[in-house]
Amino acid sequence: MESLNRMAIELVDEALDYAEELNVGGYDLENEATVLDFGVEFDGGIEAGLLLTEIQTAGLATPSYELGDLDGASLPYVELSTDQPALSLLCSQKAGWELVTEDFEGLGSGPARALVAEEEEFRRVGYTDAFDLTALAVETEAIPTESAAAQVADLAEVEPSSVFLLAYRTASLAGSITNAARAAELATFRLAELGYDLRDIVSATGRAPVAPVAADEQTAIARTNDAIAYGGTAHLTVREDADIFDAVPSVAAEDHGRPFGDIFDELDWDFEEVPSDLFAPASVTIDVLGGPTYVHGETDEELVARSFDL
Repeated sequence: MESLNRMAIELVDEALDYAEELNVGGYDLENEATVLDFGVEFDGGIEAGLLLTEIQTAGLATPSYELGDLDGASLPYVELSTDQPALSLLCSQKAGWELVTEDFEGLGSGPARALVAEEEEFRRVGYTDAFDLTALAVETEAIPTESAAAQVADLAEVEPSSVFLLAYRTASLAGSITNAARAAELATFRLAELGYDLRDIVSATGRAPVAPVAADEQTAIARTNDAIAYGGTAHLTVREDADIFDAVPSVAAEDHGRPFGDIFDELDWDFEEVPSDLFAPASVTIDVLGGPTYVHGETDEELVARSFDL
């Protein structure tokens, strides 16, 4: 497999070339790292959100944006498909990098994680990347600082000038879009958590509604999680049958049925305290090659509509 970072950097170059058309801003930090603002101080937009999603998945997944229906309201949906689910979704798209320094805090996703390759997914897949340029998408309320870029450069073992940080608020159009594109990732991750061999997941497709941009980050975080856990669907094609597929969708979680805003409030917004089985699409179909097809879970459009304040 080619370098995830090399494939992603080609898309970063596209974002730089068309920054004005995408409503995206570009900044050079003093240590020569580059920041692309997809939705912090700049507005971003639909195309920016879709391109950001492509970068997060290192160009190995195809996102699309279309108008659909949610509880009687016209609302956009994002669908994402990939034939490389382990690499594109778990070794790249997964938000697994807590980027915290003395003057910055954000949650990182994207191919830079594959240069560090310390998370369990990389051992399961047997993949480590090597490239001299890297990209990390960062969900944050502020423009990344030099110390944030320096941390990425240090852990990824590249020069600061080789680091591209793609920043966006959850409460932005790009944030709503790229989070809706995580239904397939979360289904794949949940299956891996249950012990399924990632190498036996052949393809993955996910779909979820795009949350209206909220006025604050906490509301946006709650909405984007509700969008997947109660409005998201996924389809996986796998090689081996198993008796764990019914535990993949969010409906299998004990706290299922409660809006994420209520759950987060109860836990004082300590994300580590939220049961991991809630972070999954509401409905999952799993096709076993040459075998049965399983359908588990169901969506709750009424709850999503309330969360979206429709």
